[in-house]
Amino acid sequence: MSNHTTDQITTFETAKKLGLLPEEFEKIKAIIGRIPNFVELSIFSVMWSEHCSYKNSIVWLKTLPKDGPHMLAKAGEENAGLVDIGDGLACAFKIESHNHPSALEPYQGAATGVGGINRDIFTMGARPIAQLNSLRFGDIRSNKTQWLMKGVVKGIGDYGNAFGIPTVGGEVFFDDSFNVNPLVNAMSVGIVKTNETVKAIAYGNGNPVFIVGSATGKDGIHGATFASADITEDSAKDLPAVQVGDPFQEKLLLEASLEVIQTGAVIGMQDMGAAGITCSTSEMSAKGESGMIIHLDKVPTRQANMQPWEILLSESQERMLIIVQKGREDEVKKVFDKWDLNCSLIGEVTDTKRLLYYMNGVLVADVPAEDLVLGGGAPIYHREYKEPDYFAEAKKFDIEQVNEPADYKSVMTHLISHPNIANKRWVYNQYDSMVGTVNRSTNCATDAAVVNLKGTNKALVIKVDCNSRYVNADPEIGCAIAVSESARNIVCSGGVPSAVTNCLNFGNPYNPEVYWQFVGAIKGMGMACRKFETPVTGGNVSFYNQSSFEGPVFPTPTIGMIGVMQDKALQTTMDFKHEGDCIYLVGECKQDIGSSEYVYSFHKIKNTPPPVFDIDEEYLVQNAIKNLITQTVIESAHDCSDGGLFVALAECCFPQQLGFDISTDRNIRKDAFLFGENQSRVVVSVKKENEVNLVKELKSLNVKFSKLGFVKGREMKIDGEVFGTVAEFKKLYDTSIENLLQSN
Repeated sequence: MSNHTTDQITTFETAKKLGLLPEEFEKIKAIIGRIPNFVELSIFSVMWSEHCSYKNSIVWLKTLPKDGPHMLAKAGEENAGLVDIGDGLACAFKIESHNHPSALEPYQGAATGVGGINRDIFTMGARPIAQLNSLRFGDIRSNKTQWLMKGVVKGIGDYGNAFGIPTVGGEVFFDDSFNVNPLVNAMSVGIVKTNETVKAIAYGNGNPVFIVGSATGKDGIHGATFASADITEDSAKDLPAVQVGDPFQEKLLLEASLEVIQTGAVIGMQDMGAAGITCSTSEMSAKGESGMIIHLDKVPTRQANMQPWEILLSESQERMLIIVQKGREDEVKKVFDKWDLNCSLIGEVTDTKRLLYYMNGVLVADVPAEDLVLGGGAPIYHREYKEPDYFAEAKKFDIEQVNEPADYKSVMTHLISHPNIANKRWVYNQYDSMVGTVNRSTNCATDAAVVNLKGTNKALVIKVDCNSRYVNADPEIGCAIAVSESARNIVCSGGVPSAVTNCLNFGNPYNPEVYWQFVGAIKGMGMACRKFETPVTGGNVSFYNQSSFEGPVFPTPTIGMIGVMQDKALQTTMDFKHEGDCIYLVGECKQDIGSSEYVYSFHKIKNTPPPVFDIDEEYLVQNAIKNLITQTVIESAHDCSDGGLFVALAECCFPQQLGFDISTDRNIRKDAFLFGENQSRVVVSVKKENEVNLVKELKSLNVKFSKLGFVKGREMKIDGEVFGTVAEFKKLYDTSIENLLQSN
């Protein structure tokens, strides 16, 4: 390629400013056989950023289980995971982060995260039917946290509600480690007929390349690079790296995309997310072992005189790249004209395996597609990792260091009103959960979201889960718990776990202690996913979630899991149903308060081991619950997690305003029995006439269990002592977050 006036001579200093390492700059020169110009260097900088290439994580990601009986697309093969759910239907699902944009501009950061994840679903030909989110914020009492929280929640709500897809579930967690850097993880789930899916691929010499949807602007430029660096005091200057979304435009793009797929003229389709045109052209070409000629001056733009690198790297929202069968261009244009959307022919597929980008007839970049992408020429690193000092210190913790509370009710009120446990209705009331009438769990409390599959007798059961505090205490055990609790919630709702997507939120991978957390989490995830036969279909790695002045966030490998309910009649809720029903605990309480909300926020002891957890015990408990539900033995099921047994019991009481009368185990400290968070426990209620069947089934499965007491009255009674009314605790549970937000 000859030099042109558009070329800029680049040096390592240029590469460094774009986030590239010295050895990476040398590798780029070797790949293209010369010094790259600025456009080419910009292309490599975004495609080799951590956000796009996973260069610091792919070594470990490859160890995760990817095979399963229902898999239709393995991790990395498509825009999202694809799982066969029977009846000729497949479920496309994925979770991704939008952490850095949300830290600077929470409204647009969160809104565009929702838009981007939904596009990943409908580019595969699937219609999104449900959204979930997993959010992490700092101290809820601080003005900054409240600003971030209100902006993020409004951004998710406004975009999702306008787009018309119900938000059916999620989680919100607060800890000081997220004061500067919140985590905003969005999940989308869609349904498609198994024979109508579309791949993100380009092939066929001479096939036309179209860009469709919104015009391209200067928003989001170098967003992928921005997402691959720590948050600093100067990060506000990177606001142009935050995209701007338009949910109404996305709705039009959804309908047009699904309609154009039905024409049969589409070869491949990909969303323009991170790195925009650069990413979609390179990844589709590499997958099809092809190349492209792209004319950037034919791309519809929102601003005049945009530079080639700006057009290539823009992350403007609501755009797709579509490869069309030659000769069928008019069919495609007709569909997008109908929906009043841009549909511009910007190039063609070649058999050269190279990407040639032109501007006004001038060749501005010439790069090999394969060398840009993950699995091709992108660098792969084996990072150093070491166990942090705090880990060994945590193991020294002994429950005897903690005095039992003199006033148990004070602990109960503290937990039930804590932001990590209390009702998040202030958040979810801003989301439309019923649009499309698919959500079967809106008006009945289930441990996981239950989504109707119209035209079948089945339902999808969906959950996002991660306790960041557990993962910080022990990444391997903490992440295994995240997988296990997701599965447990699906099982308690009447479903069978099927597959997993993940969003891996960590600090700087060049910090050996942070990378140790990452490696441990991957090991724990792999172990648990193999146990529950829930292969990992893909997801997102988000490193650099830390500030230069407050350090890394708690490691948060968020798990998004889907399951299938084979018969809607099996849907099981958590609420106690009838006065006089027996209350049983499947699983057993342990002498353990490690990493519980009780020890962390009530006693303010921050460094303790994770809750007691045994994967084999967990498997037995979940299998037992499946059997009890299938045999219609139990009336309700609710897992014990945050806040321990007391909080689980209280949450079973709230929907029907029914109380309980239970006894504790004298062999275990009362605070551990009530507030400990050891895993593998489920509270169930059973009619007296089914009690014999329950006991018989649990004994046959060799599962530990105990009878706690009875559903009784309107009070919470433990060991003969009344600690308050259900109404009293429910008021605390329902209003504490609103009260905290209104106090500022």
